[in-house]
Amino acid sequence: QVQLVESGGGLVQAGGSLTLSCAASGSIFSSSTMGWYRPGPGKQRELVATITSGGSTNYADSVKGRFTISRDDAKNSVYLQMNSLKPEDTAVYYCNAKRWSWSGAIDDWGQGTQVTVSS
Repeated sequence: QVQLVESGGGLVQAGGSLTLSCAASGSIFSSSTMGWYRPGPGKQRELVATITSGGSTNYADSVKGRFTISRDDAKNSVYLQMNSLKPEDTAVYYCNAKRWSWSGAIDDWGQGTQVTVSS
């Protein structure tokens, strides 16, 4: 059983900042790649940012230089610091935990938190 709970979404003007938080169950957090996703074209969830258990990060080109993902294993939490927000960043942001079994990757998702950026 994996539980992911997001918080920190809200309304912000273009150019402003928000920090999203995701609290995960400790049973899998330390060994999981954590990430933030949002719906893209076709409604599929697309990568915003990920961070491995070793701290390696990956970002969508559209957010590089503006967003920063981090994790705190002691708190079983992952964060997304979003700066210089643009209206096109408006979306529901989902926290993701990816772990592996013999059959491949297993994805767990939070319920999502709404970010709305006004122009």
